[in-house]
Amino acid sequence: MAINLELPRKLQAVVEKGHQGAAEMLRPISRKYDLAEHAYPVELDTLAQLFEGLQEAKTISFAGADAVGGRADDGKKTNVNGANMSALLNALEVSWGDIALLLSIPYQGLGNAAISSVATKEQLERFGKVWAAMAITEPSFGSDSAAVSTTAVLDGDEYVINGEKIFVTAGSRATHIVVWATVDKSLGRAAIKSFVVPREHPGVTVERLEHKLGIKASDTAVIRFENARIPKENLLGDPEVKVDKGFGGVMETFDNTRPIVAAMAVGVARAALEELRVILTEAGIEISYDKPAHAQSAPAAEFLRMEADWESGYLLTVRSAWQADNKIPNSKEASMGKAKAARVASDITLKAVEMAGTVGYSEQTLLEKWARDSKILDIFEGTQQIQLLVVARRLLGLSSAQLK
Repeated sequence: MAINLELPRKLQAVVEKGHQGAAEMLRPISRKYDLAEHAYPVELDTLAQLFEGLQEAKTISFAGADAVGGRADDGKKTNVNGANMSALLNALEVSWGDIALLLSIPYQGLGNAAISSVATKEQLERFGKVWAAMAITEPSFGSDSAAVSTTAVLDGDEYVINGEKIFVTAGSRATHIVVWATVDKSLGRAAIKSFVVPREHPGVTVERLEHKLGIKASDTAVIRFENARIPKENLLGDPEVKVDKGFGGVMETFDNTRPIVAAMAVGVARAALEELRVILTEAGIEISYDKPAHAQSAPAAEFLRMEADWESGYLLTVRSAWQADNKIPNSKEASMGKAKAARVASDITLKAVEMAGTVGYSEQTLLEKWARDSKILDIFEGTQQIQLLVVARRLLGLSSAQLK
């Protein structure tokens, strides 16, 4: 029996709305905020209000805490396309417009996805409507999340947080920060928990904003926590340290956020392919689906290869969201989709710059910007190498201690 890969009608509405917003609101200001690094895109306030209105109407889910990890159906159907798929498709379409601006939209931060992954019902009610950044990386480590050295010490009814976090996306704009910290260094990775900390809070200091290769419209902050005291109820999920489980609970965050990052990669790669097709067509290069690649011109054959690569990244990405909606463990597939889509995006955007020549390398089009923006997708939320390591562990049934 053939597999039907067409999107259901309700998800087609998500795609249309997301694409419309990207085309009409993001593309026109994309270059403006690429050149004005660290300036807040005030135009995004209107888009955020639009998203909020649609989400409150329960018709479309976006990448906030109300969406990721939820279900749009009653759970009785055997095949569900719910909130995770909706959030993913929206991220894909908006990233077609601009990745950095997507990362800057209020209340759509990766921290919101982190909250939805591990928060209790009561915590979702308290934090479900905040704009949350996610703070994991520290000066001493990048992809090895188990190396967290920021501490959270329980003192009465409060946790006292000390440490420094770097490369915090939306760190200076978000109202709250989801901070990964250890509650007991002697217990290893099992003691790593996530905490919700207001950004404007005693002991929390935004040290500086980074200057970056790409996604310049998105602020990336260094944040220091110095005796920042927060209520113990701000520890997300179960406060008990379960050494036998490792820190799988907090790592579930990535099962939700990696598909979203993969969707960003699929979106920007498609934008580059579409722009490249226009340039090649105007140059008189015919791209045919009725002839084998070897019987066509070199640019046409290369375009067909890139398009096929994009399709595989897209399908892996969509699968991981479908699994989440259907309560199927998706850790392996989330990493597979992220690894494939991110590498495809980097490959396609760079190749598009090359094939477009001077037009691609100049600021006449957005091709060179997309090439710069796409590289971060192969790095944050776990590098390419980390994704392959996760996939290998899942396939071989080995723990992180057994396969490093």
